[in-house]
Amino acid sequence: MNITIFPSLLKGELQIPGSKSAMQRAVALAMLHNGKTILSQPGISHDDKAALAIAKTLGAEINSLPDNKLEIFGSKAFQSTDKIVNSGEALEINCGESGLSMRMFTPIAALYPTPVNINGTGSLLKRPMDFYVDLLPKLGITIQSKGGKAPLHLEGQLIPAEIEIDGSLSSQFLTGLLIAFAKATKEEVVIKVNNLNSKPYINLTLELLQKFGYSVSHTDFKEFNILPATIPEEIIEYTVEADWSSASFILVAAAINGDVLLKGLDRNSAQADAAILEALLNANVSIQETDEGILIEKSVIEAFKFDATDCPDLFPPLVALAAYANGTSIITGANRLLHKESNRGLTLQTEFAKLGVQIDLAEDIMRIHGTGKIKAAETESHNDHRIAMALAVAAIQANGPILIKDAEAINKSYPDFYKDLESLGAKTKL
Repeated sequence: MNITIFPSLLKGELQIPGSKSAMQRAVALAMLHNGKTILSQPGISHDDKAALAIAKTLGAEINSLPDNKLEIFGSKAFQSTDKIVNSGEALEINCGESGLSMRMFTPIAALYPTPVNINGTGSLLKRPMDFYVDLLPKLGITIQSKGGKAPLHLEGQLIPAEIEIDGSLSSQFLTGLLIAFAKATKEEVVIKVNNLNSKPYINLTLELLQKFGYSVSHTDFKEFNILPATIPEEIIEYTVEADWSSASFILVAAAINGDVLLKGLDRNSAQADAAILEALLNANVSIQETDEGILIEKSVIEAFKFDATDCPDLFPPLVALAAYANGTSIITGANRLLHKESNRGLTLQTEFAKLGVQIDLAEDIMRIHGTGKIKAAETESHNDHRIAMALAVAAIQANGPILIKDAEAINKSYPDFYKDLESLGAKTKL
């Protein structure tokens, strides 16, 4: 699907959809819970649907309820943590293109009492999974991979033990281990972590673990202590909070050419991408926090500096923001962009060059040479949802329409993105 975004003034109010980071974690924990979980405001992205499908395959019962709620009964396969010798045919899990689902559910699936095959589609098959290929044999799992990538085949049953890991590639591996260890350990166990990136995402994981009754603490994000679970059967209710990742694109679009009130966002959220507000303030964007939500108005955008090491998903919207600044903006943390849906640093450089914006990449630093002017052009999403949204945002005050090829990539995280832009006044054409 191709879409053309025309220069538009945005105005109005918008309720931001649920966080897929919170949603996927909640689905995994609900699947492991011995009782019933009620999820309110569940996400509808492709990644959210992938997590629900995995939970169902692993034995959870999932029902839709009125008032936008889901009822999830935990899988009976995880109610006993006694080691079982795996037997029978392998269970087939498909993670779609969700990196979080594959990295999080792999150690969780290693608790399942029969062999499990874990697969995905598209760019997910190119993402490295060597982390688990090297680690899981130390925890009682035999693992086969395709050159360190999916598909994966797991046999055995994970036995929590003290381990030391590197956290520089992605915190998603640690998230999966914390959840699996919290469910299965029978005695206090420690995970030591070096070079952890994206600490806010781990805070979100810890927040959800606590919500579901687990006891996990840390010392300066370097040692994580997991205690045995003593969780009674009970109903757990959780409302999926609004997604700062999705909101970041609307916030930037409003700063470029709008007057928009965003509702449902928790300023104190553990989500890493809540840091978008800090970046916007660095760029001189007008932000008002009201009882109704966060109001963003069209601003004279200044060149800014921002460290996105812990929130690399903010690179795409911040590149669009920097393009409208007069001067060079500097964003650090660019090394985190290599293993995304695309090689996101190079993709941003390529596509924004078509819009007349020069981007320089040097080691861990991205420099965006803003001119305040964006050219009309034909662009490509590279099947990367955040690239598609960044290009759409850049079009809001361009000197002409911007066409985006493979624009349906947004379905991975924010299926209603174009509809929401239109509701605020954006002119589009499929």
